[in-house]
Amino acid sequence: MSLTMTEQMFETVLVANRGEIAVRVIRTLRSMGVRSVAVYSDADADARHVREADTAVRIGPAAAAESYLSAERLTEAAARTGAQAVHPGYGFLAENAAFARACAEAGLVFIGPPADAISLMGDKIRAKETVKAAGVPVVPGSSGSGLTDGQLAEAAREIGVPVLLKPSAGGGGKGMRLVRDASALADEIAAARREARASFGDDTLLVERWIDRPRHIEIQVLADGHGGVVHLGERECSLQRRHQKIIEEAPSVLLDEETRAAMGEAAVQAARSCGYRGAGTVEFIVPGSDPSSYYFMEMNTRLQVEHPVTELVTGLDLVEWQLRVAAGERLPFGQEDVRLTGHAVEARICAEDPARGFLPSGGTVLRLREPQGDGVRTDSGLSEGTEVGSLYDPMLSKVIAYGPDRATALRRLRAALAETVTLGVQTNAGFLRRLLAHPAVVSGDLDTGLVEREAEGLVPAGVPEEVYEAAAAVRLEALRPRGGGWTDPFSVPSGWRMGGTPKPAVFHLRVTDPVEHTPRGAHTVTGDRVSVTLDGVRHTFHRAADWIGRDGDAWHVRDHDPVAASLTRAGQAGADSLTAPMPGTVTVVKAAVGDEVAAGQSLLVVEAMKMEHVISAPHAGTVTALDVAPGTTVAMDQVLAVIAPLEEETA
Repeated sequence: MSLTMTEQMFETVLVANRGEIAVRVIRTLRSMGVRSVAVYSDADADARHVREADTAVRIGPAAAAESYLSAERLTEAAARTGAQAVHPGYGFLAENAAFARACAEAGLVFIGPPADAISLMGDKIRAKETVKAAGVPVVPGSSGSGLTDGQLAEAAREIGVPVLLKPSAGGGGKGMRLVRDASALADEIAAARREARASFGDDTLLVERWIDRPRHIEIQVLADGHGGVVHLGERECSLQRRHQKIIEEAPSVLLDEETRAAMGEAAVQAARSCGYRGAGTVEFIVPGSDPSSYYFMEMNTRLQVEHPVTELVTGLDLVEWQLRVAAGERLPFGQEDVRLTGHAVEARICAEDPARGFLPSGGTVLRLREPQGDGVRTDSGLSEGTEVGSLYDPMLSKVIAYGPDRATALRRLRAALAETVTLGVQTNAGFLRRLLAHPAVVSGDLDTGLVEREAEGLVPAGVPEEVYEAAAAVRLEALRPRGGGWTDPFSVPSGWRMGGTPKPAVFHLRVTDPVEHTPRGAHTVTGDRVSVTLDGVRHTFHRAADWIGRDGDAWHVRDHDPVAASLTRAGQAGADSLTAPMPGTVTVVKAAVGDEVAAGQSLLVVEAMKMEHVISAPHAGTVTALDVAPGTTVAMDQVLAVIAPLEEETA
């Protein structure tokens, strides 16, 4: 449905975002012949989106508050580069009404909805009241804004646990807390407020009834500035972890045509109720046992991360239509013209380690391979050499597969994830591949709790022997002499000894726990590949430095020094060192050197990629060392504190 552009189309657009989001928007700008302007913080000076834009402007230091979240610096960058419009992407300021108004005041077109619509739908409490008045069913919950902790707890008790605590000012699962025990309400409310304040600058909360085994289905809407509003079908987003989507698909296997039409019409009414313009998403919670009983949850007043699946089944470029609507065009098609063809599924690749409880990861991308073609699309902001830190969102890329039916799309996506290589940074690609093969996913029997229930079985129990075999093979090759001429037999890693039986090489390696590994199979190391044969089975891996990867999984196999480790253990003399489980920033310190602490007592909070992790005392004891303060940046496995057992203190 792409049409010839009007004379009013923008010449230059500034993209107020980063990473794969900015790369995605820049791709459409290029196809439309519109000049793109990227912005970047000091952390992103060499980022892919900076290289792919027509021009780029530095807007500040690494901290988002001083760069990507600064409306002043963004509008200044637009003015300096002659941009007529700003595309906010789908993060940072995309749903910030103040930023939309700042753009208008600077004479810039904000490629998104009116500021009033953002403000209304960004306040979940007002949004529920507004759509309810328009005849859209809503989830039972608290009413009124600015509730105190006590009022929230009382509303939760009246509704009856389980309940869901939600930030009023934001989405994306940030700050959401499922509470099943009323006695935990005070702690959960405090934690939800902290996360909401950190993510959105607003700690206002609401509480809603929790619907057990629900499905999360959202409707894509598109509205012009002339009263035209259509929906583009639904997306099934029920596969979530910690309330954040990880797999999305279109259409949903749950809905029949009648329910799809009814939910679509409800979404259109919700959009009309706030005077919406542009691309947006209306999210519903749907009881799996009764799809006709759907409830409005919220409206995302922006383009969604998962918009590619809608693009593939409708044939529409949603970024292009955002620009056309913002430039004043009418939608040239009505609801009867929208057709859903085939099936599409998307997987979000995130910097996180499934083997460590999905904690955020970081590092340098040493080797990268991203699938494309044959029904597969990858939206990514990565390139080899990219530094993945703890300051921004953990999502790195998205892999999307399309097929004439759901089974084909799932099969293609599993194959694409197996081809995905991101060495140097731990990701969830292998976990997602196994999830997509789970019988419940294959059959379409989904709900928002499925991933949490099945996660343990989708994470390998240990490190396969062939991984250590491949790591040892790489080290053996590195020891082999290079060049021609005579070779000293003592320099060859064959185990040869004068007058004795050859002694096999032994490597001390560590992924999590240290192991001694003696190579026992044939191997071939060629470029960035290593193949090993064990018990008649050949295993092939990608490699880069100390990283080994295959089928979307990766292992950082480091050398282990048992002597140094023994000395370290002796020096600690029974004390427990508390280490950082992920690279991040210490935000809360609740103890001091000399304090006596109880087993399980919360001592520190480390935040990374908008996720909090509480560090607790492993046993009762005394804090003998504390090396961090609020604001300290820490590396993964860095020692934060040392707790000596009480028994030592009283001996």
